[in-house]
Amino acid sequence: MSAPGFFLREAKPRDAEDVLRLVRALGEYEKLGHEVVASAQDYYGALATKRIKGLLAEVEGEIVGLALFYETFSTFAGKAGLWVEDVFVQPEHRRLGIGRALFQALARKALDEGHAWMEWNVLDWNEPAIAFYRRIGAVGRVEWTDQRLSGDALKALAG
Repeated sequence: MSAPGFFLREAKPRDAEDVLRLVRALGEYEKLGHEVVASAQDYYGALATKRIKGLLAEVEGEIVGLALFYETFSTFAGKAGLWVEDVFVQPEHRRLGIGRALFQALARKALDEGHAWMEWNVLDWNEPAIAFYRRIGAVGRVEWTDQRLSGDALKALAG
């Protein structure tokens, strides 16, 4: 997968350091850097076991963008979907078509693997990302809100 100035490839466990570097940059961009507690070893293990898959964008041998994703399943639809966990392109490499190429590659992968949809979250203040998502045809799901159970609450419920 390539275009003028960059090419895309699958992320491998050996890319764990670069994945961590870009996830940290994404965390800082989203004002959530304090939440990035993962290690390169975490990404190595997740990529090695295929708990998560990834695409990387390279410019002149440097990894400058990523998309991390995994399969989901809807019991209502009886079909699988593709959950896009993170997409990030370093600011100095934006406007080259890398983001669109990552989403296009994910859409191809979703269809090739029989997925019925792709889904992801976006922070409500991230207007440039939301505008991009609308341009590629994505629509927001306003009738659903995310819920999370973690930390002490998770431990308390588990008993």
